[in-house]
Amino acid sequence: MKNLTLKPQRFKPCTTCAILLFFSFFLWGCSQKNDSEQVHGFKCIMPDDVQLQTGDVVFRRGTGMASRVILKLDTASNYSHSGIVVNYNGKKMIAHAVADEPDFEGDVDRVKMDTPEVYFSDHYAQCGEVCRIQDDSIAHKAAEIAIRAYERKVLFDHQYDDTDTTEMYCAELVVYAYNRAGLDLVSAERHEVIVPKFYAKCIFPSDLLNSKYLKSIYKF
Repeated sequence: MKNLTLKPQRFKPCTTCAILLFFSFFLWGCSQKNDSEQVHGFKCIMPDDVQLQTGDVVFRRGTGMASRVILKLDTASNYSHSGIVVNYNGKKMIAHAVADEPDFEGDVDRVKMDTPEVYFSDHYAQCGEVCRIQDDSIAHKAAEIAIRAYERKVLFDHQYDDTDTTEMYCAELVVYAYNRAGLDLVSAERHEVIVPKFYAKCIFPSDLLNSKYLKSIYKF
């Protein structure tokens, strides 16, 4: 895949859009629906023949307004959320930092662990993609680091500040895990987002998607 050539961007939306973005930033969490209902009865959009491997970076395009806001900001990608495949208790799971997707009443926004069937259910995803690095050793190390973030119950980072790893947002978790495993997936450049009473310099899903170390394996 080609290297990321985008320069950091400053987003200064119009007044109407700014108000929408302001509230969306505190609600989106790289998530798609604020809905406490179970995901039973929804269809998994990932084809049955997709074989996930530990360390795969998985992307999805969400189903709600929050996803549309993210895509308005990140025009270089078709996706609004990312996670990393891990082997947890002998089963392939997806670790991802997300808000507004509680597993139980009173659940906090945090790093979660979901099955691929939930992560890629049509409740949360319109389309998806699986990307992979060639170095299995690094991929497994990154997955272990993501598992530790889950087990530490790392909270979701509503400030989108990847200089503070005590809390994380979706792309930050993936970059952090691979950095700790010895691979810088993306450059040090960050995108500036400026809306009323909110400022962030953050990583976009497209930064991961365009990493020279990741190869697209499946799109669906």
